[in-house]
Amino acid sequence: MGDAVLHELLDTGLRYAPEYRGGLSNHLPMALCALHALGAGSDRLREFFDRYTLRLSLGPAPGRVQDDWQARLGQADAYADLFASFSARIDAEGRDATLRAVLPVLMEGVGAAAFHGLIRTAYAVEAGHDGELAAGLAYWGSRHLPLEAPSAAGVPVADVSAWLAALAADLVDVRIEGGLIFEQMRAVARLPAFARHAGALTIDAGTLPALADLAAQRYAATRHFTVLHLVTSCHALRLLLPCLATPAARDGALRSYARAYAAGVVASGIQLQGAPLPAPPLGWPEIAARACRSNDDHVIKLVHSARAEAEVYGDGARRHAAALAVAA
Repeated sequence: MGDAVLHELLDTGLRYAPEYRGGLSNHLPMALCALHALGAGSDRLREFFDRYTLRLSLGPAPGRVQDDWQARLGQADAYADLFASFSARIDAEGRDATLRAVLPVLMEGVGAAAFHGLIRTAYAVEAGHDGELAAGLAYWGSRHLPLEAPSAAGVPVADVSAWLAALAADLVDVRIEGGLIFEQMRAVARLPAFARHAGALTIDAGTLPALADLAAQRYAATRHFTVLHLVTSCHALRLLLPCLATPAARDGALRSYARAYAAGVVASGIQLQGAPLPAPPLGWPEIAARACRSNDDHVIKLVHSARAEAEVYGDGARRHAAALAVAA
């Protein structure tokens, strides 16, 4: 029953625009998927839907299928056409074939809308909803955010923390002010110092777990809003990596994501080191129950991601981060 209600609400939610109030991402489908994963019942899903849609506006008129959808990347007004194009492709080729074809291109601009294209797409895959998948891909494409190409890398760095520390040390006096998160990330990526470091990280099987661990630690220590998006985007990337067909495609996705992640770290201005965290004050059942009662879309998504990542990588700082989020 819960799956049917989730899909019903995702169907209805497709009528709304992907953004509202001057560029804020519509979190409705992502929050619904997260609530469902955390165990919220049908009545709670409907209640959240009714409350959240009050802030949204209806989406644009239906678009037209584009023969060359890549030519529309990064155009905010292309959402409807991209939605039509991805919907047609999913209908014709299926979900898996579509993802194998389009993800390597979209990953080159993975920071789109502060990673919300990535996250919305991953949650749609998790929910098994083709309409929402087309919407996630279309939003990602319309806000595609390729960052400046890195300079030729110097000495390769295998350790994520060391790589980010070297980057932060080279940008110690830089402050990125104002704008939405993705605008700050784009500004960071244009700095010469960023280009010097961005390509130095060695990509291997430990890269994503290390990025995920660091994001959870830094969110638990700082509760920084930008860092919250690093936690949820690490989870989303883990969900989508198996959809990429080859090791080369997966490595390329990780490399693009690591650069966008680094831009987010620099934009946040957080310290990369901090005191050890105390024991988490709450267990997962209570954390999940509080998240299901919350009307804060970011809290709901953070708890879902933290719990899902803990099941794969272990608690680490994740339970502490989630407990802090629901305690606010």
